[in-house]
Amino acid sequence: METNKELQEYIDIKAENRKLFSPFPEFDTEVTPMVTPSEIIGYTYCPRFLYYMNTLGIPQHEELRLKVLKGRQIHRQREKNNPNYLRKNPECVKKDVSVYLASTKIGVRGIVDEVLYLADGTLAPLDYKYTFYTEFIFKTHRIQSTLYALLIQEKYNKPVQKGYICYVRSGNSLKELVYTTEDFKKAINVVEEIFQIIQNGYYPRRTRYTNRCIDCTYRNICDKF
Repeated sequence: METNKELQEYIDIKAENRKLFSPFPEFDTEVTPMVTPSEIIGYTYCPRFLYYMNTLGIPQHEELRLKVLKGRQIHRQREKNNPNYLRKNPECVKKDVSVYLASTKIGVRGIVDEVLYLADGTLAPLDYKYTFYTEFIFKTHRIQSTLYALLIQEKYNKPVQKGYICYVRSGNSLKELVYTTEDFKKAINVVEEIFQIIQNGYYPRRTRYTNRCIDCTYRNICDKF
């Protein structure tokens, strides 16, 4: 779905609200605080991740986790192997690999694995995940992909209606997402909630899924409420 007037106004309002609390006089991609995909995933998994990491400055040492290390290895291999390969489904006529995207208006910066140029003239983000596909796309993956779509639209000034996630451990199973205006608004709201924590030191409630606390880096310092 191409960014419509209503959505653009919504993004503009959120950006202006963030500027009110920003310590920087000018919005600039070099100095303006922006959230990253890792922070977005951490927040959607449990909002307190961001509080401990960003507000208190306690690292979770993500770089030591096996899945993270393996995922980074796969990304490096993907860039070296078949760099000119173009997918037939979806029909892709060109692609950009490891594209850095940043938007002070959206408040997000990150590197998308691939930007696909589709035969219908639209663009689409493709993200590789070193995990298994279950029966649905995880909320964390959906929000990340939706934000990539917004960043791509802004950078390339072309419509982005769909996104793709490749689940490596399920035989490189490719899943399609079709974006709606509500998807974009929900993703923008997540970014705003993250800035509430980062800029205002807000202490959020923990995730309601207590099984996620079992192997959490912060389980020994996090209260149970």
